Amino acid sequence: MAKNSNLHNAKAAKNDEFYTQLSDIEKELKFYKQHFAGKKVLCNCNDALHTGFATYFSLQFELLGLKELICTSFAMNEGEHGVVYRYKGDKNGNRIPDIEEWEQTPMEGNGGFNTPEGLALIDEADIVVTNPPFSLFREFIATMMEHDKKFLVLGNVNAVSYKEVFPLIKENKLWLGVSITSGDRAFNVPDDYPLEAAGCGVDDNGKPFIRVKGVRWFTNLDHKKRHEELILYKKYNEEEFPKYDNYNAINVDKTCDIPLDYKGIMGVPITFMDKYCPEQFEIIKFRKGDDDKDLSVNGKCPYFRILIKSK
Repeated sequence: MAKNSNLHNAKAAKNDEFYTQLSDIEKELKFYKQHFAGKKVLCNCNDALHTGFATYFSLQFELLGLKELICTSFAMNEGEHGVVYRYKGDKNGNRIPDIEEWEQTPMEGNGGFNTPEGLALIDEADIVVTNPPFSLFREFIATMMEHDKKFLVLGNVNAVSYKEVFPLIKENKLWLGVSITSGDRAFNVPDDYPLEAAGCGVDDNGKPFIRVKGVRWFTNLDHKKRHEELILYKKYNEEEFPKYDNYNAINVDKTCDIPLDYKGIMGVPITFMDKYCPEQFEIIKFRKGDDDKDLSVNGKCPYFRILIKSK
């Protein structure tokens, strides 16, 4: 990769060096156990062994029936090198992933996911599970799709609106996970990270953390929740569900208020994706009316809407 790309990756990594808490990983991963037997799992956007992802998969290695766990460390400073860590299961019988059971190999580059070495590891793995830098989310998802890779990653819910992401959602090539549907999440950060924003602090173990709003899991691993139909109870009326000025569809402010008896197209909030069932709804398009301007009602634009239709 070009040198300026590596520097961009390093800057993004420093700004987005958030460590996903083990409790959040456990809450989500329990819905995907059937996908991991005999698979190689890659955790490639983390601080190698010092993350909840490495802890979870190494401790659950035998239970999940993994073939191999691969973790990489990213070198933040120019001239330093990343490291590849490989774990193939408990060897001494103590049921603990001891450090000597990890094979460590220095990388020629900094360990970025889009370097030649990083891409080779993606090709080698069966499933990628990680927390990529939010600022590089578009590139990361594009890389996963280009390499035809199964993945489970964290991102911001607004990524649903990205031009690189929404078409994948519309085509049912990508969807949201299970365990996070609202609120914010705490992420541990390096000791020198500035704790200036509201919600920052230090946990009971003395580790600094920040809280991030709008976090979601994104995946192309199937799970049962995405096939559960949303229970609808409201009936359509013109006053509560006005039509857009520039598109033949009605506006619905809350996902729970989708009218059960409306057969036309409806504009719903982005958070509808938390409840989206592909057997129940069809996704039509995002945000724009027939005039290619933002959807509006009486000259006013509501928050961005996803246009859907009941099947």
